[in-house]
Amino acid sequence: MTSVCQSAKPTTLDHSAVERRKWAVAEVEALFELPFMDLVFRAQQVHREHFDPNAVQRSTLLSIKTGGCSEDCSYCSQSARYKTGLDRQQLMAIEEVVEKAKAAKAKGSSRFCMGAAWKGPKEKELETVLAMVREVKALGMETCVTLGMLKGDQALRLKDAGLDYYNHNIDTAPEFYGQVITTHTLADRLDTLDQVRSAGINVCSGGIVGMGEGRKSRAGLIAQLANMPTPPQSVPINNLVAVPGTPLADVEKLDPFEFVRTIAAARITMPTSFVRLSAGRQQMNDEMQALCFLAGANSIFYGDQLLTTDNPDVDHDQALFDRLGLRAI
Repeated sequence: MTSVCQSAKPTTLDHSAVERRKWAVAEVEALFELPFMDLVFRAQQVHREHFDPNAVQRSTLLSIKTGGCSEDCSYCSQSARYKTGLDRQQLMAIEEVVEKAKAAKAKGSSRFCMGAAWKGPKEKELETVLAMVREVKALGMETCVTLGMLKGDQALRLKDAGLDYYNHNIDTAPEFYGQVITTHTLADRLDTLDQVRSAGINVCSGGIVGMGEGRKSRAGLIAQLANMPTPPQSVPINNLVAVPGTPLADVEKLDPFEFVRTIAAARITMPTSFVRLSAGRQQMNDEMQALCFLAGANSIFYGDQLLTTDNPDVDHDQALFDRLGLRAI
């Protein structure tokens, strides 16, 4: 007899096939207020309706241009405004990026994400990135880039190069945004996401929790994402890595259960999206990660480093997958 735990669910879904609803912030906040066990149980039920509960997508993230960003994002080690000890590096050579992608694929990643510390790409820079996208796509991997804000026909050109996903996080709730970033607005970010969507590129957009925001702002972040014209196909949820030298270096750490609640709320409100454990996973123990998977997370960043912060090594991740009976997709 086949157990329900062994049932296979689709791993990619059409958002339009699932009935949409708008989420009021108060409704999402009510999810956070549920008893923890009830919330996680509900999230797991939603997860099983749309995904294989034992399958997790793995993405590798590479910083293709590090440091020197003109923005003032309070969490970011790459801002030129803060003294974080980060060495500024120029845009990587195409050949080096391709070698990194090959290595990531060999270790089991299915998506390769390339990030550049820019407010937005300039023409010469974009041409190089387009070549990177084409080369990585030719390896048979899904491609993703995060390049800041786009303008003109940049999104269309990325699509023509074979880009599958564009990452542009909205970071936090609208009412808290100005306390984290002042050099651009949330509307600026939403405009780039509109361009990406219009070009036919999948949207990867999430946020960061643990920046000193309250529960209402965490609910506001989730509601903003869920209520987009189409929910992001990938939703990275970052647990703040407090980097020395940034304005948020000494912020109080978020309760681990509150982070799991955020994952659960994302799963319930965005049932067909991949919900990714992103930055901060290095600081999570295996038990917390298992709770996140139970709450509906089904994607991770895979590899020893993210853009500038550490990530669990691949051997540890594989051992955790083996212990939990998870398989990579």
